[in-house]
Amino acid sequence: MDVLINVFVALHIIGIAALLGGFLTQMKAMGEGTARFTPGMLHGALTMLVTGVALVGLNQADGQPVNNLKVGVKLAVLVVVLALVYVKRDEEAVDKRAFGAVGTLTVVNILIATLWT
Repeated sequence: MDVLINVFVALHIIGIAALLGGFLTQMKAMGEGTARFTPGMLHGALTMLVTGVALVGLNQADGQPVNNLKVGVKLAVLVVVLALVYVKRDEEAVDKRAFGAVGTLTVVNILIATLWT
């Protein structure tokens, strides 16, 4: 079970990297007002959602404690990110505030995952 959990953790990190990497590559365009949400950002957010839910289930099945409040907060933040990226994915240029919010919320999600013990 530990190997399976570690595989899903790795996939979860790949999802975070896709979302945050897509944001960081568009930073210059954001300054120019031409930033857009890339398909990789959407797929990264969806990967985070699927693997995160799977990780909660696998950890509970393995008898490990799960902090449901932490999971709930991370899920709420991710749902906001996913909604923003999904709704505005076809726009040629995304508003700076919406684009910045996705980057900020992604970093907040990373901080919650690593600092909330």
